[in-house]
Amino acid sequence: MTQSPAVRSLGRFGEVRIGERAARTLAAELARCDDRKAALLVGVTPGAPVLAVAIEALLPGDRLTVVPAGSTSPAELRSHVATLGSWVADRVRVVDTLAEAEAADVVIVGEALAGTGEEARATLDGLTKYLAEGGVLSVATPAGPGRTAGAAAELDRQGALHGVGVDLVLRNQPPVRVHRLRFTAVDAAMAARLAPAYRPSSVPLTRDMHIDSNGVAAAGIALGLAALTRAVRPKSKLWLVPALAAAPVAAFFRDPERDVPEDPSAVVAAADGRVLSVQRLHDERFGAGEWLRVAVFLSVLDVHVNRSPVAGKVVDYFVADGGFANAMKPEAEHNVAAYTVLDTEHGTVVVAQRTGLIARRIVQRAPVGSLLARGERFGLIRFGSRTDVYLPAEAADPLVGPGDKVVGGSSVIARWR
Repeated sequence: MTQSPAVRSLGRFGEVRIGERAARTLAAELARCDDRKAALLVGVTPGAPVLAVAIEALLPGDRLTVVPAGSTSPAELRSHVATLGSWVADRVRVVDTLAEAEAADVVIVGEALAGTGEEARATLDGLTKYLAEGGVLSVATPAGPGRTAGAAAELDRQGALHGVGVDLVLRNQPPVRVHRLRFTAVDAAMAARLAPAYRPSSVPLTRDMHIDSNGVAAAGIALGLAALTRAVRPKSKLWLVPALAAAPVAAFFRDPERDVPEDPSAVVAAADGRVLSVQRLHDERFGAGEWLRVAVFLSVLDVHVNRSPVAGKVVDYFVADGGFANAMKPEAEHNVAAYTVLDTEHGTVVVAQRTGLIARRIVQRAPVGSLLARGERFGLIRFGSRTDVYLPAEAADPLVGPGDKVVGGSSVIARWR
């Protein structure tokens, strides 16, 4: 593919279609910020879904600079923008070359990055100079092996150093992996000005109900076992067991939309379930002082997607070894648990995802350095389990007690003083 001078200096891009789902993943950081912001979109054509999604995310005070893809002339792209009306034309500027762009809060690469690791590194180096302090670079690479393996490996390496999020978008042809990179520090207070991010790990069934990708995979395995069993033993009804199990297994991973309270002083439940305990305690792992801990038990019938109880920046994540006792029993204190530590405007907040008797797998999707809005999905625990929220005791008052039923991302469990 011949590239224009606008992007030729940035290495190679693959001839991979970026569909709407991948486009929304690429533009997630732009869409979730309600503050006035500047964005830079590099490498798009007039009909590209990522251009439409980026324009859709603009607010009245925003501005978007667009650099055309190699197959598109600046004049052609300007003509397309002009057809979208004066509101868009006033906020979108098409430039001839990348050198004309200014620093932006969000930089989005509209084409999947390909080539060797050296070419990918050169591309990233060429784009980071256009990032404002604390800004995010969003870039995709084909998820498959082969000629794009060099670029994919380099993005994985950069993600380990600077990544604040990565999503595998299987519903793109071919699948792509979207990396969000932040090369400079950002204040935790910024999280309070963000909406929950768009997550392709949640597959929509209806407008209000989704299924986490883990549920889709589990249901697929069950159906695969049913097909295999029927092929091996065609006269047996044994295949009905995994076939009938597919739907309830997927239901374990349901992920409904939730209305997150707008009250900035509200601390919301990290998961659905029933409050086991509300207590004050000391835990030197998280620092000196007293902590207010709200523990919630999740039965196998509860929603198992975990949400951030507060807005904050992930500053640490670690897993503590232990057993797999019933999550309702005192022995569950020593179960395997994953701890996500958040820096917030009110101090340190910790969310513990604990395994239970049945739960043996914890999923955490918020790397260190990422910003989480209040009520934002950040992981899940498979089957019955327990989720604990630790708050600075001197800064928060509990609003729930043992036995209360709570809804993740929606029920207010405490309030900041």
